[in-house]
Amino acid sequence: QVQLVESGGGLVQPGGSLRLSCAASGFTLDSYAINWFRQAPGKGREGVSCISSSGSTYHADFVKGRFTISRDNTKNTVYLLMNSLKPEDTAVYYCATRPLTCTDWSADYDYWGQGTQVAVSS
Repeated sequence: QVQLVESGGGLVQPGGSLRLSCAASGFTLDSYAINWFRQAPGKGREGVSCISSSGSTYHADFVKGRFTISRDNTKNTVYLLMNSLKPEDTAVYYCATRPLTCTDWSADYDYWGQGTQVAVSS
C-alpha cells in the first residue's frame, strides 16, 4: 500500500527555517519522483520542489536559492529544507509521487500525503 506522510511543519518567524519530511512506504524512491506542492488559502496548488527517481532536482523560481530538496534512500524519505522563509510561503505543503520523472502538473501525481501546515509570521 502506497503511503506518504509529511511532517515538520509549524510556525516560524520571517527569515527562519524549517525542514519538512516526506516518509514513503509501499514503494522505493529510486523508481519514483517526489514533488512538494503547496496551497495557500484561497489559491491553487503549486509545485515547489521536485526530485526525480534518478536524483535530479528542480525548484520553482520563487524558492530558488532558499529551498533545497534531498532524499535519503535508506530511510525512504524526502526532505525539503526551507531557509529565509517569507510570509508568502505560508501554506499547506503536500508531497506527491509519480513514476520516474518530475512534472509541474498536480494531476500527473498518483499519490498524495495529508499535508503539513507551514505558517510564517512575526
